[in-house]
Amino acid sequence: MSSVHGDASKAIEVRNVWKVFGQGSPDEAIALAKAGTTRQDIITSTDQTVAVRDVSFSVARGETFVVMGLSGSGKSTLIRCLSRLIEPTSGEVLLNGEDLLAMNADQLREVRRGKISMVFQHFGLFPHRKVIDNIAYGLEVQKVDKATRHARATEVLNIVGLDGWADRYPQQLSGGMQQRVGLARALAVDPEILLFDEPFSALDPLIRKEMQDELIRLQKSMQRTIIFITHDFAEALRLGDRIAIMKDGSFDQVGTPEEIVSNPATPYVREFVNDVPRAKVLSVRSVTVAGNAPAGARTVNASSRIETVIPMLLERDEAIQVLDESGSAIGVVNRHNVASMLQAEQR
Repeated sequence: MSSVHGDASKAIEVRNVWKVFGQGSPDEAIALAKAGTTRQDIITSTDQTVAVRDVSFSVARGETFVVMGLSGSGKSTLIRCLSRLIEPTSGEVLLNGEDLLAMNADQLREVRRGKISMVFQHFGLFPHRKVIDNIAYGLEVQKVDKATRHARATEVLNIVGLDGWADRYPQQLSGGMQQRVGLARALAVDPEILLFDEPFSALDPLIRKEMQDELIRLQKSMQRTIIFITHDFAEALRLGDRIAIMKDGSFDQVGTPEEIVSNPATPYVREFVNDVPRAKVLSVRSVTVAGNAPAGARTVNASSRIETVIPMLLERDEAIQVLDESGSAIGVVNRHNVASMLQAEQR
């Protein structure tokens, strides 16, 4: 296997990935795209579709990286390119410095069996297998003995909150429970990287929120590297350490939820953030001003969301000391600063 130098702190590095669908050589379509030709004009002139357009990004170990885009933006094609369920036209996908696109079939199979797991919108469970055997399937493929794989499946079954359901069949479970089985199946092989392709979009809103909460809880304890695809901006804000906004096959903006909400880079991104309640996304740091609160004043972490200090300021109209990650005072937040932010949002 060829080795490509990569950043050791990064779990995945994606470099200049293109995917062109259609008959014939993709070179003409790529050349037109590089010249700034729109996707529709490329389709008209070449009968080819540029689904992923020169995408580059990296994901740190333990980071949740969310790719958000509307239908047809290329996000699902991109994540399938990362695991080579769809073969990219060109580019590099580095996993621990090794280019997945240069791997042969046997090498790629080993990566899929142990290093990368994928969770889809449609659960893909085997209806004729019990829950525990669905979860243990990846280990069965690895030739792990039955006792060992069932022990591991039972362990992850408990982790995702399905203790007691091991001997049921998928059709006996609700949609949310089936998706938990899908998540448990992905976790059973102890992967380094989890790829999620709109896994919760088919669920009812309340179940969807429960699954988001479950993923947040699991990530705090397990610290996996996650790439998560969604068309729901609110979901992206809840889950992502960083978010990429995708349009017409390329990224419009990449940043933390706070960076994107406070500084949308394009009119397209601004359309998504216009209706976002800033107090739920922006940190206290963004409304902190210089100064010191009186002795014995209340304190709040700079990384806390603004919504957490609003009740405190309504209760008592006095400045709150803001502390950084090391516990050092960096300024204060007061009712006036927060009110100004909220008034600007209303305007």
